[in-house]
Amino acid sequence: MLDSAGTGGWHTGEQPDRRSIAVAAQHGVDISGQRARKVLPEDFSRFDLILGMDRSNVSDLKALAPQDARERIHLYLEFAQRTAGDVPDPYYEDQRAFAAVYRMIREASEALAKRLEARASAPASGQASSTM
Repeated sequence: MLDSAGTGGWHTGEQPDRRSIAVAAQHGVDISGQRARKVLPEDFSRFDLILGMDRSNVSDLKALAPQDARERIHLYLEFAQRTAGDVPDPYYEDQRAFAAVYRMIREASEALAKRLEARASAPASGQASSTM
């Protein structure tokens, strides 16, 4: 299962920013039906992996999470591509910034999918995986 949620509830129930909808549509993806929601306490038991888009999100998530869930919280780009860095928030920028963030997230998501696929297809040996 895959989901998206924010650490704050400022936009709960709202659609994505119109600029995000437009950029996604340019790439054949319809996100207009998505609605913002806040991270819930049960999310920490529902998901095996929790990724924050920037260091502030990761810090907030770890503060919200029970102790036993904190090891499953990671910085998105670092986990997906092993590239330390934050995904910038384009909200106060122009359409080009939204397009750049879309590309950044798309590339990282493709890397993450390959990483998770490799992990899922690895034989169970009882040893820690080197792919994660």
